[in-house]
Amino acid sequence: MLDKVVIANRGEIALRILRACHEMGIKTVAIYSEADSDQKHVLLADESVCIGPAASSESYLNIPAVISVAEVTDAVGIHPGYGFLSENADFAERVEQSGFVFIGPRSETIRLMGDKVSAIQAMQKAGIACVPGSNGALGDDTDEYLKIAHEIGYPVIIKAVGGGGGRGMRVVHSDAALKNAVSITRSEASTAFGNSDVYMEKFLEHPRHIEIQVLADEHGNAIHLGERDCSMQRRHQKVIEEAPAPGLSQKIRNTIGQRCVDACLSIGYRGAGTFEFLYENGEFYFIEMNTRVQVEHPVTEMITGVDIIREQLRIAAGEKLSYKQEDILVRGHAIECRLNAEDPKKLIPSPGWISHYHPPGGLGVRVDTHIYGGYKVPPYYDSMIGKLITHGDTRKQAIARMSMALSEIVIEGIKTNIPLHQMLIADSAFQTGGTDIHYLENKLGLK
Repeated sequence: MLDKVVIANRGEIALRILRACHEMGIKTVAIYSEADSDQKHVLLADESVCIGPAASSESYLNIPAVISVAEVTDAVGIHPGYGFLSENADFAERVEQSGFVFIGPRSETIRLMGDKVSAIQAMQKAGIACVPGSNGALGDDTDEYLKIAHEIGYPVIIKAVGGGGGRGMRVVHSDAALKNAVSITRSEASTAFGNSDVYMEKFLEHPRHIEIQVLADEHGNAIHLGERDCSMQRRHQKVIEEAPAPGLSQKIRNTIGQRCVDACLSIGYRGAGTFEFLYENGEFYFIEMNTRVQVEHPVTEMITGVDIIREQLRIAAGEKLSYKQEDILVRGHAIECRLNAEDPKKLIPSPGWISHYHPPGGLGVRVDTHIYGGYKVPPYYDSMIGKLITHGDTRKQAIARMSMALSEIVIEGIKTNIPLHQMLIADSAFQTGGTDIHYLENKLGLK
């Protein structure tokens, strides 16, 4: 097993990784920016190292600084969490070349799946259906991509090849808007991802966002842990996630799960990963693979009992998976609400001091957060401050427990999106289940 691990992240995921490491007897090294010295995992880690100013480009995204921490603390591995450097193939490669264990997939796999075009081609080769589209980066010939748009039919969506996290996308409804959309998306992609290539896909009108969690080791073993429904989202950012997805038959679940397992074996995948799909009219269309742990991994843990972070650490240490597919049993239903420091009406960040914090409790309630009374939410990073998860024997019970938990939790001093979650949990369409990815934006009048 790994003796000492650098946690190359911040916030609730850094604390989540620290807890798993301590449980396994692994020593931890926390990195932090000058703005994060009061982070809970920083205070609890065996060692802590400040790596730079508040700006993430000078701290959490500073590859030489992160690797230097591993060197000076005699760490063995580096866990990137999610966001920041977690899907940066160059970082993973540098970690490996420096003699450390990258707790995630191999750099070449991250590079393969990080390029949306090569990822689509790899999935097509593995037998997984993809959204109809250009099947490659668009060239400079306007007539050519007009032809592609006509073949697949409007509306279409232009996406950045190197994109992710909902960025670098633009929906187009007509020939007149297509050329300009391609140009603008290319410019945005170049700035955000350092790669101006874009591609085109059919824009599905009423899809759900359903993803499959997988685990694979370096010994040729791979399993899936069922699916999550992440359709309740705005501006391509997930707000509520749940598992399993409402309304899917067991046959459909087994089929798509096995396809993802086969795809893992086809590309030689190692570690935890998530296949993301748009689901419409009974068909799954691959859109991307996240080569890291997901924000929403707790709902899968709640229904399967599998500690995904623990498995990541074991796999990185060269061990075989702890489970076979037949060991994975889904029990009940779980829901996760992402808690953000933001104005629930204006949907803009609300950093500042938390004057009072009281977590909810009770059977089937889990809170993953790094905040506490007196903690100051900095303005420099993502506004998510935690996740509230509930589990029940049925979806109805999980919803009831979430409703109660949302009424119990107290976060004062800053604005949060708790009122938004209370509204959504009580929403009749959500309670029925099966809303599409556009439902929330339409409800909030964002379209």
